[in-house]
Amino acid sequence: MNAKIYWVAFCSILTKEIQRFTRIWVQTIVPPAITMSLYFVIFGNIIGSRVGQMAGVGYMQFIVPGLIMMAVITNSYSNVASSFFSAKFQRNIEEMLVAPIPNYVIIFGFIGGGMVRGLCVGLLVTLVSLFFVPFHVHSILIVVFTVLFTSAVFSLGGLINAIYAQSFDDISIVPTFVLTPLTYLGGVFYSITLLPTFWRGVSHFNPVVYMVSAFRYGFLGIQDVSLTFSFAVLSAFVVGLFLWAYILIQRGYGLRS
Repeated sequence: MNAKIYWVAFCSILTKEIQRFTRIWVQTIVPPAITMSLYFVIFGNIIGSRVGQMAGVGYMQFIVPGLIMMAVITNSYSNVASSFFSAKFQRNIEEMLVAPIPNYVIIFGFIGGGMVRGLCVGLLVTLVSLFFVPFHVHSILIVVFTVLFTSAVFSLGGLINAIYAQSFDDISIVPTFVLTPLTYLGGVFYSITLLPTFWRGVSHFNPVVYMVSAFRYGFLGIQDVSLTFSFAVLSAFVVGLFLWAYILIQRGYGLRS
């Protein structure tokens, strides 16, 4: 009986989160696709024609997986961060906390919504990329697993950011000063094997490197980092961030007056 109640609660939160961004799809789904189109034009056509090949493939083909991953990361994160903070600001989250459902159901519901938005935008960017460059999928399983793990990681990151945030301004601090540098320095536009030894070593502390590398392998069959190690890092981040979020909500940090 409890399992049925928990499932209904999860589906309710998930449906609410999906409806939240689909109602304003012109603001949440379309802009990332337009932004990525500009990346394709500028970095792919204009700069790519001068760069030539990278890692044995055309430069535009090389950056497509990274651009898709960048869209997934940004939208998964921002969806949960803004939604959960709004629920906290409006005191809606308190109603969920006193409801007869465990906290992990609340977490799954919110990150599920973030993952759906990230996947929708990622799919749209993938379709847009087909207008610029043809590409094949080397391993669909690796593509699916990588995008699911990545969207989960950054959905959890957005949830934690929202828990700590004291104002709407705090929501934009992490994306601006942490998320953007990590994605741009995560091997989206270049192979980390081209970096000097020191900076290549520093890059291995950037989790986005492992996500982009695994995702690029799924599409093109090339990688900068061991696939096994990449998935180990992704799994560790999912488990670690989930436990972090669960402990914060369990303690009511920043959620209860």
